[in-house]
Amino acid sequence: MADEFAKGFTILVGSGLAWMTLAGWYNTPSFEGTQLTAPDPETGLTVYDTLALVLKEGFFWFAILGFLTFVFVIPALRKARDAYAGTPEIPE
Repeated sequence: MADEFAKGFTILVGSGLAWMTLAGWYNTPSFEGTQLTAPDPETGLTVYDTLALVLKEGFFWFAILGFLTFVFVIPALRKARDAYAGTPEIPE
């Protein structure tokens, strides 16, 4: 189960850092105002800016859903499969 946690934590950290970098570039209008959670800019965007904003949203959801999948869903499914098959938790 430790390898699933390591994979989930790696996804959370890697995607979280990518999201924070892109959010810092595009969603921090000033250091006195809201940072990282300000609304996305809507005018004057190039193709690369639009691509970066799409990637930012993708990184955010990949961080959340990837972490939850590897830390909670996969271990729960393995435990349920073992319980359904009748294998003991500690082999004898």
